[in-house]
Amino acid sequence: MLLNIDHVYKFFGTDCILQDICATVENNDRIGMIGANGAGKSTLLRLITGQLLPDDDGHGTPAELTLTRGKVLGYLEQLTDLASTNTVYTEAQQAFAPVLAAMAQLKDLDSTLAADPHNQAALARHGELAAFVEARDGYTMESQIKKILNGMGFTAQALQKPVQVLSGGERTRLSLAKLLLQKPDLLILDEPTNHLDFVTMEWLEDYLRSYTGAMLVVSHDRTFLDAVVSRIWEVEGSRLTTYKGNFSAYLPQKEMAVRLQEKQYKADLEKAAKLQDYIDRNLVRASTTKMAQSRRKQLEKMEMTEKPQSYETDVTMRFEYDVEPYNEVLTVKDLTVGAGGRMLLENLNFALLRGERLIIAGANGTGKSTLLGVLTGRLRQNGGAFRFGPGVQCSCFEQQQLRRGGRVIDAIWDKYPKFTELEVRSLLAKFAFRGEDVFKEGSALSGGELARLRFAEILLERPNFMLLDEPTNHLDIYMRQTLGEALATYTGTLILVTHDRWLMHQLSCPILYLENGSAKMYESYEALMGRAPAAQPVTGPKPAATKPAQNAKELRRRKAELRNAVHAAEVELESLGADIVEMENKLNDPAVLADHEALRSLCDQLDDARFHQDELYEKWGALSEELEELIAEDGDD
Repeated sequence: MLLNIDHVYKFFGTDCILQDICATVENNDRIGMIGANGAGKSTLLRLITGQLLPDDDGHGTPAELTLTRGKVLGYLEQLTDLASTNTVYTEAQQAFAPVLAAMAQLKDLDSTLAADPHNQAALARHGELAAFVEARDGYTMESQIKKILNGMGFTAQALQKPVQVLSGGERTRLSLAKLLLQKPDLLILDEPTNHLDFVTMEWLEDYLRSYTGAMLVVSHDRTFLDAVVSRIWEVEGSRLTTYKGNFSAYLPQKEMAVRLQEKQYKADLEKAAKLQDYIDRNLVRASTTKMAQSRRKQLEKMEMTEKPQSYETDVTMRFEYDVEPYNEVLTVKDLTVGAGGRMLLENLNFALLRGERLIIAGANGTGKSTLLGVLTGRLRQNGGAFRFGPGVQCSCFEQQQLRRGGRVIDAIWDKYPKFTELEVRSLLAKFAFRGEDVFKEGSALSGGELARLRFAEILLERPNFMLLDEPTNHLDIYMRQTLGEALATYTGTLILVTHDRWLMHQLSCPILYLENGSAKMYESYEALMGRAPAAQPVTGPKPAATKPAQNAKELRRRKAELRNAVHAAEVELESLGADIVEMENKLNDPAVLADHEALRSLCDQLDDARFHQDELYEKWGALSEELEELIAEDGDD
């Protein structure tokens, strides 16, 4: 065992953030920690690393947080800041500080032994230091540093860049590089992919898969979790639950656990109701009073199963619009954009039609946000032109949401003064601003809260064209899923800059990939992952139109049919799911529980509905699979 956590509590004021946390980390474990923003994940990490101390549970039972003696723990915090006058390379060298010190001593000993070759003490110390340097791979230090820094996106020219001039994201990547070079026995990472681009995330996944130590990582990136972890710790409702497998394996386990808890909860309610009914009917009867008193004691001692809480579905959103634009929504012709005197993209050409989606992806610094800034009017292009079609109504989401003045409720009320307080609070509740949260000062909001507030505004703006720049950066794993589902059902036009690979896959739309000053269009996420050779350049002169394949028209027709069928199945599933929830709620109705005929009829209806739901899921899966296969083909989409 590498780390043991037992009976750990943490309170902030009167609020219990973590309650009776028990877990272990074994050698070579790969653990992913998930949970909603504010659930206590970072607090648990700070407890493990000793930055916080556990609290008394109030009953005198001691908490235990024990790292095996001699083992080294390395921690990358979510917010890190390097205050150094070193260059990138010399800062990375600090990961080998003990090795560098040993090598300096070896150099001094070499001078001593050159003057006195028979100095036994010097010879012995030289042997010890040489063994230490070799054990720490000191002789390959330079190649290791360059390999890790290159993987973290630092070019050869950037190695001599002063740390003081690095951006926040670059400093985070340098801190992560230093930690990887130290090779701790337990590597703890708090949202390591937040400032990583597509290519760097892939490199990090490959590196962590072969990492020889144990790893505990907090992440909201489900693709990353699927790639690198083999256990999930879920922090929910102040408690920690462990699941086997990666994130995809966790999902059905979680669903099953909730179903079992719901079933047990209903069974406990039914049992308690029966006991109470017996007590009420027999407590005053002389012949059965003792039996009724026995039932009452049984009821008092009964431990009720908690009702499952739906932490994941805390936010609901659906983007809709009123004005249907003309077919040609955006036309980009010979567009050239640059920043800091450097040309990022030249002669970019593409067009978006009504209802189409486009993802813009690429490494950091390739011009994704600059391009979106030009399209949203925040920046000026260096050449070329772009034009929005008639009837287009845009809403934009910027990567860095600006700090706001005033309260959360005022952000909506000031723009829509005719709304009643109930209407404003009802809207904000859909985005998890409830109770006193609506009166929070905008300057005190977290990145995730600012993002949710902006999405509340976009919902009211009702745009038929959305331009979103890294909208998932500060969102937790549940909010990312909610946003992904909302964008997937959005029927307007969409341009999305993102590194979120799960979102790319979910939206299943073309991807404009920027690289080395040029852009290529890929049909889908799968095509991008395979770097399909059929990718068409969209910079420079437009290529001559090629004759479409003979079955292209038939493929387009079939894709349209499948999309309609998939959408219809999703609508029916949503409606059926609501009916099932309503029937399940009726099972808790005392009137129904008391009427055996009504209860039997309701159970039969519920079984039929669940059976039909399973059939619909199978149908939806088959249709979606066929659609994905057709999209992957080379025909016109």
